[in-house]
Amino acid sequence: MRDQPFFTQQDLDDANFDPHRDLGEPGQFPYTRGIQPTMYRGRLWTMRQYAGMGDAEASNLRYKFLLANGTAGLSVAFDLPTQIGYDSDDPMALGEVGKVGVAIDSIEDMERLFAGIPLDKISTSMTINSTASILLALYVAVARRHNIPLGKLSGTVQNDVLKEYIARGTYIYPVHHALRIVTDMLAWTTTNVPEWNTISISGYHMREAGSTAAQELAFTLANAIAYVQTALDAGMEIDAFAPRLSFFFNAHNDLFEEIAKFRAARRLWAHIMRDRFAAKNPRSWMLRFHTQTAGSTLTAQQPENNIVRTTLQALAAVLGGTQSLHTNGYDEALALPTEEAARIALRTQQILAHESGVAQSIDPLAGSYFLESLTNDIERQVQEYFAQIEAMSGMLKAIERGWVQQEIQNAAYRHQQQVDSGEVVVVGVNRYSQEEDPDIPTQTIDENLERQQVDRVRALRLRRNQQRCQSAIDAVTDAARNGANLMPAILEAVESCATVGEIAGAMRKVFGEYRESVVV
Repeated sequence: MRDQPFFTQQDLDDANFDPHRDLGEPGQFPYTRGIQPTMYRGRLWTMRQYAGMGDAEASNLRYKFLLANGTAGLSVAFDLPTQIGYDSDDPMALGEVGKVGVAIDSIEDMERLFAGIPLDKISTSMTINSTASILLALYVAVARRHNIPLGKLSGTVQNDVLKEYIARGTYIYPVHHALRIVTDMLAWTTTNVPEWNTISISGYHMREAGSTAAQELAFTLANAIAYVQTALDAGMEIDAFAPRLSFFFNAHNDLFEEIAKFRAARRLWAHIMRDRFAAKNPRSWMLRFHTQTAGSTLTAQQPENNIVRTTLQALAAVLGGTQSLHTNGYDEALALPTEEAARIALRTQQILAHESGVAQSIDPLAGSYFLESLTNDIERQVQEYFAQIEAMSGMLKAIERGWVQQEIQNAAYRHQQQVDSGEVVVVGVNRYSQEEDPDIPTQTIDENLERQQVDRVRALRLRRNQQRCQSAIDAVTDAARNGANLMPAILEAVESCATVGEIAGAMRKVFGEYRESVVV
């Protein structure tokens, strides 16, 4: 399509494009033009900056810095041991504690993480998957300690385990057991924390791994279909949980392709939920999504150029109708962002919101011959992928066969070949390079924080009520074995000061661990 120099009404006519059917009005099915009738004229997107480093105190300081500078929601990055269910004193955690996010081992860490931050007034997103049930329970337990009604908690846990097997790798349990945990969380949260999004179905990491825009959308929606079907098979009612499903997409460099991707996503999901799953509640048809600018496009060479890249990507997300947005720091190809880089990233959103004028018009690009043709083309590509996935008996089989992983690897390889040949230009890397790059200050993590975190978790184990704690851990194992909903047992365990690693280990005893298939 990009070989075509310009577009006319004939292109839409050839595609049987019907403005009433395919566009509609903002806030109306199929939501191509946005899920809210007033979009940003009624309320701006949530500026939700992703952060987490070192221990709870260090991350708490960064959150307060971001809140003081105008961020409207928090987004928590956890370190690798927390993500895969190991405590900070586990030999598997050595050298990784607090490095790519905050180390959380217990309810005490979670309380320090949010000290002085009103959980009933701030929306919190947590990028956590295999241990999402435990981290959600910790968040709930902290709220209960402070007598905050659970109905006042709002936020999201990513909890998208399927994309871990595809693109990211922080999985623990075999796929069917991981899906069981997701479904237990859906059921428990729907009743107990009704304003919480229990899953953020994510294409972001697949795009970071090298997928195309169409692959990102197709595989994300196919994962979503698998989650919905699993919940239905467990006896849940579609309209009881579907309104709280949310999505997480990447905003990449190709401005119009990204805008078209977001618009196609809403239209596809609306038809999937209404026509395939027979959802009756219009809120079940609405695709709500968070966007993060593309970390994979950031360059260590001439890193200030990343400010421009991030601005364009953020603009695509806004024009595409995102509900919340994270903008990356310009120095993130080098290290975790400094305060200066985090401030510039946030200011980028604020300038878009308040100075650019793009928030004043609802879906201003609707009706463009080019954009509508591009939206149709992405939708067509996604439908073709759906047909291939259905031919393999669904997404779980496609993942287990390694087909999805191979498709992404092939796309990543093709793109790298284009960069290496110069067909795709990366400014400052394969064109317009310079001999010396400027010396950019980078964020460093205090090496003493790991030892301090190890000492904390060991001290906690010595002073807690051991009988209560062990009984609660055993109850998690029992629930995993007998099929009971896991969340009540996990909540009791975190409140008894059981650690993340102990609770994950209790489930490992029953579920075992996943071993990845080799894709060649």
